[in-house]
Amino acid sequence: MRRRAKPPLPQRLGLDPVRMRMPAEGPWRTLREHLVFRLPRVDPARIDEMLREQRIVDLAGPLGPDAPFVPDGVIWFHRDLPVETPVPFAIDIVHRDDELLVVDKPHFLATIPRGQHIAETALVRLRRDLDLPDLVPAHRLDRVTAGLVLFVIRPEVRGRYQTMFRDRLVHKEYEAVARHRPELALPTTVRSRIVKEKGVIVAQEVPGPANAETIVELVEHRDGLGRYRLRPLTGRTHQLRLHMSGLGVPILHDDFYPELTEKPLDDFSDPLQLLAKVLEFDDPVTGRPRRFESRRALSAWD
Repeated sequence: MRRRAKPPLPQRLGLDPVRMRMPAEGPWRTLREHLVFRLPRVDPARIDEMLREQRIVDLAGPLGPDAPFVPDGVIWFHRDLPVETPVPFAIDIVHRDDELLVVDKPHFLATIPRGQHIAETALVRLRRDLDLPDLVPAHRLDRVTAGLVLFVIRPEVRGRYQTMFRDRLVHKEYEAVARHRPELALPTTVRSRIVKEKGVIVAQEVPGPANAETIVELVEHRDGLGRYRLRPLTGRTHQLRLHMSGLGVPILHDDFYPELTEKPLDDFSDPLQLLAKVLEFDDPVTGRPRRFESRRALSAWD
């Protein structure tokens, strides 16, 4: 795969600059006119300020207020960051070598920048704190899920690890705490069709051929709660949460399933009781078997 050239702006706070390609044609005489059209949520005065301060560049260097619109041209700049509430939990390092960084992500911390979570994400924190500007995740965990995330340090090998996850060559185990139902026959394999529409926060199970499969086991139970081992054989959005809810044992503190409830982004109480516990695979670079296990525990159980 051909790698894109390194941007002419350095990272800022662990974040790459935005890369924006101009359209092949248009009515704009200047770059400013196009940016005012292209970025309707940005105050035109802020665009003027960025151009005056030479914060927008192309391969030839900084661009000023009178820079012309260049069809098919490419520019780079850093977006203004939103105000974020700090996530008051640390990322624990499980393993690090020349290729890989495996961490224990806390609840409430997104894996990568998205939406309202930019600087307060695992990727940005790790790039900044460990001085690893080329770090990328090989896969992702939901913001509310804790546990193991594998990051790739060297750009030359990142595709091999990402492909390994894409092709389902990684054995994954999760732990969950939910209500105990004695009448529920376990272990069981849950199969269903899950779809998630763009712009809709929750996924749903619909009729049709199954595209999601999870093995659910009960490890132990006490005081009306069960500790479950979940083994996803596919990787659909919110798959484990939907399948547990469908069994009548929704994961404890799940704000999405079976019913969506609003929770402020700065409310760090009652974390979802779901933990990515085990990652196991044959290393695509060295050929050696690898197994990593989270050191975290679910608060509702321990």
